[in-house]
Amino acid sequence: MMHYMSTPLHPRTTTAFFMQAAISFTVSLAAMLIGIGYLADSPWVRAFLALGLLYVVTSAFTLAKCVRDRQEEGAIVSRVDQARLEKLLAEQDLLRVDGR
Repeated sequence: MMHYMSTPLHPRTTTAFFMQAAISFTVSLAAMLIGIGYLADSPWVRAFLALGLLYVVTSAFTLAKCVRDRQEEGAIVSRVDQARLEKLLAEQDLLRVDGR
């Protein structure tokens, strides 16, 4: 029985990168909210800008999830193709000579 070597799955992002992204998002969101709060305009205009900001934030999360899902799907397809190729190569006896 042939045992195939499989590569262990490693996380794609490090904790430091995740924290950097989270801090960056938090700082930018806080800056936008403070900017809208101190805007010298009517409360209706500020409320409209805050609502627009909420839509942008939720859209950014949705887009990031879609990109991540597409990347993971591509990685899975690649691993399946690699496994099929390894199985095909393992089944072929390259040292076999026909007629003997």
